[in-house]
Amino acid sequence: MSTHQNGDLFMNKFFLFKILIGGDASVGKTTLLRRFVDGMFDESTIMTVGVDFFIKQMSFDGVNCALQLWDLGGQEQFRHLMSSYVMGARGALLLIDLTRMPELNRVLEWVNIIRMHDIDLPIILVGTKLDLEEMIAIDDEIALNIKDTFNMIDYVKTSSKTGHNVEKAFKIMAERLIHIKE
Repeated sequence: MSTHQNGDLFMNKFFLFKILIGGDASVGKTTLLRRFVDGMFDESTIMTVGVDFFIKQMSFDGVNCALQLWDLGGQEQFRHLMSSYVMGARGALLLIDLTRMPELNRVLEWVNIIRMHDIDLPIILVGTKLDLEEMIAIDDEIALNIKDTFNMIDYVKTSSKTGHNVEKAFKIMAERLIHIKE
């Protein structure tokens, strides 16, 4: 039997979480993931066919975790593949393009896909393309209404181009999931 106190055991724990990244085609899912995982911006990314997969390790407050990041292709022809991909997810980021007004039925479609196996799956609404200031079509009130309507845990505005708030969105999710595990 170990002589470690409970706090010491927690500090040595390693968490692994499956996180879904969803949203319509061209909202910036892959670009956001490349910025987060590789620290680079590449606006020439091509359409994700089906699903792509990334992994990123994070460490904060003495806790280590790895995020399995599942980039769900936004094209409708891939939707029939989603059931098996979303199984086992612990959280999700649902992306909307801040330069285009989202259709609520499309947001509902994504929430239904993401929460297919877990009606209470924590979702963060992520507004992308914040750097395109002159083209922003969604104000905070609209985004917060979407967040509240679909019972999401947070709303974060990001820019993959500048890196603004990219890590913050994933850190909020990881901290939430670690807190749930405690």
